Amino acid sequence: MPGTVLLLAASPGGKGCLVDAASVLPVLAAVPPAVLAGTETANVVELADPLEPQAVLTRLRAAAAAPGPLTLFVTGQLQLDRRQRLPHLALARTTPATVRYTAFPWHWFREELRLRAAGSTTVLLDLHADAETWGWLRGRVLDCGPTAAVHGRIAPPRGRRRVAAPTYMRAVATVLRSGGRPEPEQLHQMALARIAGEGETGDAVLSTGPHPYPRQEPLPTSPLPPREPRTASPAGTREGLAGSPSASQENPAGPPAAAPRPVSEGSPVGAPRPAPAGPPVAASGEAPPGDPHVSSSGDPHAAISTAVQSGDHSSADALAARLEEAAVAAHGAGSEQALHWTEVRADLAMLAGDAERSCRTWMAVAASRLAVGQAADAPAVEAAVDRAHHQWGRITDAARARDLGPALADLRGRVPGRREGALDHVRQQLRQLQTHG
Repeated sequence: MPGTVLLLAASPGGKGCLVDAASVLPVLAAVPPAVLAGTETANVVELADPLEPQAVLTRLRAAAAAPGPLTLFVTGQLQLDRRQRLPHLALARTTPATVRYTAFPWHWFREELRLRAAGSTTVLLDLHADAETWGWLRGRVLDCGPTAAVHGRIAPPRGRRRVAAPTYMRAVATVLRSGGRPEPEQLHQMALARIAGEGETGDAVLSTGPHPYPRQEPLPTSPLPPREPRTASPAGTREGLAGSPSASQENPAGPPAAAPRPVSEGSPVGAPRPAPAGPPVAASGEAPPGDPHVSSSGDPHAAISTAVQSGDHSSADALAARLEEAAVAAHGAGSEQALHWTEVRADLAMLAGDAERSCRTWMAVAASRLAVGQAADAPAVEAAVDRAHHQWGRITDAARARDLGPALADLRGRVPGRREGALDHVRQQLRQLQTHG
């Protein structure tokens, strides 16, 4: 089965640039696609200094939806947004004051990769952090979801007015160009060995494997979307996107993120880091014992992903529904464990093309979060309403959309989200449905 590779290099222009991220792309581009992916054939998508976060989201979503192994090579710099203090991958137009709107939220990686089967996703990172973000990272780890293996390094600031080089990712490319395709962990170790003599000290080393059953937390917010992503390029080819705005503004939908495992500054290269202790069945998302739809690995997310890819949407939803019921029985209807599976079911409805059911489910998630006391600007609340809004816009039956409109308008009034004009958009569309429906 062909693999998929996403090469992403991004950094701001001007004085805010910490690393010459795009300089590594020609080196990576010289590696044959099959070697980059570790498969016989591969689709490769290149993103060089993209301007808009939605451009990155479009390509990431298409790559995550592709069957077969997925490998991400991400080079750039991290910055925190001033409002929510969440890490973002800075893009070409990002400034400290505009991170929330012009950078790519890191939790979008987790959202888009969350339904992929464990062991099918590898992420290689070469990131630089400003002083503020470096301080925030102490005691935290930058993961990409519970099923993705992540290797790489995060470097601290290198001094004023000094633009660093992506030496780790260049080392990765050099190893791959030398012939052969080491396993990701070995590739990571070889790259670290190559840069060890280049003064690369004080970095945080990332080396984590997939952990199927982590504790779950609410995800940060996602912006309002509304178009279809394009698919990855044909097998064995490369597709580039250099600084072009995306045609897609579809927003990601996602359940709570995996709790990170700590990585500390100066930690030993490749040192094993234990995963959190496994919680009870309903808390972890583990399927009921003996469930025939669960894979031999016991990972229900993998089983759901497999069912969706085979077109068996009803079986995928049935499994998620059983897990939702078990979580409600064990922890209550408003618990994160239960809401996780409700959100998965909202995603599954979207993937099955049932926009009305997806919209209703996201609205129910938002209402449940508000009912248990979460703030209207809480990330998970905003995300649920944004996704409900998006799915409402995709309902083709005017009467059904008209019936849901008032409830969505009411919810939008309570949760305006980060994008201006969202409530006005609902009201305008509802007036059109009432006039012409």
